[in-house]
Amino acid sequence: MAETESEVVPTSGFKVRPLSRAAKPAVEKAEREERKADGVPSKVAFTRSISQGTRLRKLTDELHELEAGLRLGGGLEKIEKQHQANKLTARERIDLLLDKDSFRQEIGLLVAYDQYDGAAPAAGVVTTIGRVGGREVVVVANDATVKAGSWWPETIKKILRAQEIAMRSRVPIIYLVDSAGVNLPYQGGVFPGQYGASRIFYYNSIMRRYLRVPQIAAVMGPCIAGGAYLPALSDIMIMVEGTSFMGLGGANLVKGATGQTIDNETLGGARTHNELSGVAHYRVKNDEEAIAKIREFVSELPLNERAGNLRTVREDAKSPAERIYEIIPEDHRQPYNVRELLECLLDEGHLDEFQADYAKEIITGHASVRGIQVGIIANARGMFRDPAGGAPKFGGIIYTESAEKVAYFIDTCNRHRTPLVFIQDVSGFMVGPEAEHSGIIRAGARFVEAMATAIVPKIVLTVNHASGAGYYAMAGQGFDPDFIFSWPTGRMAVMEGDSAVQAVFGSELERLRSKGKEPSTELAAEMNAVRANYEKELDAKYAAARGFVDAVIAPEETRDTLELALRVSLNYSGPHLGPFVLPSALA
Repeated sequence: MAETESEVVPTSGFKVRPLSRAAKPAVEKAEREERKADGVPSKVAFTRSISQGTRLRKLTDELHELEAGLRLGGGLEKIEKQHQANKLTARERIDLLLDKDSFRQEIGLLVAYDQYDGAAPAAGVVTTIGRVGGREVVVVANDATVKAGSWWPETIKKILRAQEIAMRSRVPIIYLVDSAGVNLPYQGGVFPGQYGASRIFYYNSIMRRYLRVPQIAAVMGPCIAGGAYLPALSDIMIMVEGTSFMGLGGANLVKGATGQTIDNETLGGARTHNELSGVAHYRVKNDEEAIAKIREFVSELPLNERAGNLRTVREDAKSPAERIYEIIPEDHRQPYNVRELLECLLDEGHLDEFQADYAKEIITGHASVRGIQVGIIANARGMFRDPAGGAPKFGGIIYTESAEKVAYFIDTCNRHRTPLVFIQDVSGFMVGPEAEHSGIIRAGARFVEAMATAIVPKIVLTVNHASGAGYYAMAGQGFDPDFIFSWPTGRMAVMEGDSAVQAVFGSELERLRSKGKEPSTELAAEMNAVRANYEKELDAKYAAARGFVDAVIAPEETRDTLELALRVSLNYSGPHLGPFVLPSALA
């Protein structure tokens, strides 16, 4: 086995592995320092071996470069073509719509970036949370520079995710429609199924009839076939003269189906649907007027007292975000001081720690982010002395005591209606006779149940590892957190590559060792292939490309992102469970 293994690497998602030669000195030193400090991790022990944060900085630079390319959509030539048609691009429309200089967070920018030979940047749709007139909104804008804004399978996934955010938090959702409809070569992944395109219209209907989520649609280009139901199921529909068309079938389809000859403008243009059919509600001259009209509608909506009562506080963190690049170690397997990290994220770096002396491998406490009170749950890394004199505990691993501690803390926050922020760097649950005999299965189930049934908003930030059932317990995506973000260092998988090699090839390697033999060239190549595949799939960008996280964010964006996500979530005081919860009167 390679000598670069983690000091805490699970097999089957959970198992603790022996310290590697490379990791052992740093961890032993951290443990010595910690014993001196009665279990409190020492800054010296955790930071002395850290270099200048080149790994995180390199990954962040690569992320920014990738994002810049994706934001060009179909490229400069397609952007120019959009302008020649007297149309703004999707991102230009969003820039005009959202409050100037306000922070916005794009959701799913990396979705599908590594598929379709790069032909589907952002899956042809821009989904964003931001503010209009100071009010939080969700925006969905088709990018007509990408295959005329047609729908790929991943386009549906992104639109549904945006709708779920609006439904769960009851914030207005704005559709900027400019789409040629289904991308026909991929219709099998778009049209049928429970989560096919029809789910969009199901969510439209639930929002309109039961949830009272404002839906505003502007048809700013083509809107064809079933896609026409999206604006038709909205509360307000605007159409732009000369550039918008809406119809269940275009002029060519009409001619083929009925033999009638008609142009698209006469068939379903802005004037037709305002004067003749009455389908649309407003007719405007250009994109700019459409955007101005949307801003006017949002300003006319009743005030949301819940959101308005949130204080706007510009507290600073104790340490600058730039410090994060120094705190995160070069090797993801090495320990670091999570409390120093929290000082970069929390107002004044203050954490009112809950049960600070108990189960120190996980940190719980009350804090605030830009004046918003939150409950913090963070995995600590390193090694921690057992006050009972037993073996030290590995940070990043969940033990019986830590599971019980977090479950109690979550229940308390839930009773007080305090939103939860999970700072995730978890390698799994502890295994072995001691763990099993201590009742870890029961404690783990209690942790999961408390997290899953908490009705308060849950925001997740993956800092490093997100492995095994520990990832699930720390509000993994399957448990419907309101938002889930990752830094470029995030690594999401059942286990690390070396652990996977051990799980797959361990018996064969043990047999070879018993005979004093080394792995063959072919076996070594197979093991390296497994490691390489895991390394690729562990990348935060890989997770983002498949919608497993809402966004990969740079460390310096974290406080802005957390604040906006919390403010969106706190628009609604009811239960945050699943995509939406129907009013109690209908239960």
